Amino acid sequence: MLLDKKRKLGKQLEELSVGESIQLTEKIEDKDLLLYLGLTNDNNPLYIQHDYAAQTTYEKPVVPPIMLTGIVTSAISKYLPGAGSYIREQKFQFPKPLYHYETVQIQLVVEEINLSKREIMVKVEGINSNEEIVLEGTVTAIPPIHPK
Repeated sequence: MLLDKKRKLGKQLEELSVGESIQLTEKIEDKDLLLYLGLTNDNNPLYIQHDYAAQTTYEKPVVPPIMLTGIVTSAISKYLPGAGSYIREQKFQFPKPLYHYETVQIQLVVEEINLSKREIMVKVEGINSNEEIVLEGTVTAIPPIHPK
């Protein structure tokens, strides 16, 4: 069972440094969108209906912004700082839409380490294949605390 296995925890606060970063590349496929829409019961026609989206200023279906947020929170949990982290706050803007089948590059950079609060601030930026910013913001995370 998954819960019985001990997982390697991510980096502790003292193991992190300002400027540390990771970059992810994700291509948004139909299967990803269908899973999201099925889980959330979100049937916004802007996300799924080509005929509707074609009549809007977007011209084609867009990726729900919360999916981009999910990629970021997953990266926090997996890589920076890693397993055992807790996201205390997140602030995002989505200046341009990301469209179906587009590739997004998301970069996370440790911008600040607050020893007294035992938390880090991670700057986030997502860029589409046209080099346009589709996601920007910050995540405040508490790195994992390793049991004694």
